[in-house]
Amino acid sequence: MSDLSRMSAGRVLSCSLLVTCLWSGCGSLPPAPQPVQPTNLQRAKVFLAAADFRRAVEACRREVQEHPSVESYLYLTYVYQALDAYVESLAKGDQWVAMEHLYLNLISGAPEDLVDPSNVLSRIAKEMIQSAAHQQADVAAELATRLDPSAVARLWPQQTAWRKSKPEGWWLGVPPEWAW
Repeated sequence: MSDLSRMSAGRVLSCSLLVTCLWSGCGSLPPAPQPVQPTNLQRAKVFLAAADFRRAVEACRREVQEHPSVESYLYLTYVYQALDAYVESLAKGDQWVAMEHLYLNLISGAPEDLVDPSNVLSRIAKEMIQSAAHQQADVAAELATRLDPSAVARLWPQQTAWRKSKPEGWWLGVPPEWAW
């Protein structure tokens, strides 16, 4: 056998092995890692930062539903109180257009809202939102206290300290100790 035919035979064998290996999967790449889905609380934190309180409340309600605990009820309470503080900051800043946008954000979310907007007066919206936020925060706080008063006593000072450290915008975030 000549050197040329041995080289050709070697190449054919190498190509055959490569094709067989690729066809059988031994040469395939490892599967790509699946993206990690954010938790309800991680989503709520992003929604708070965007002042998307409807979705923040929804995410915390899902957290209560999927993982009921004193903490989840307190987090829901906190979001309602953050909504109340945000509304108050808009009112103090005489930002009534932003107040109306907040109202629309809270009541909308369906395609029919595009053709049937609810043009409500912003000052009425302020009273409605704050009243409802107070009530819902009180209910969620009471449920948390029934579950574990000692956990409430441990967690609530953290949010109080957070509020004091960020008086002009605490409602757009959560205490760092909560690790959302």
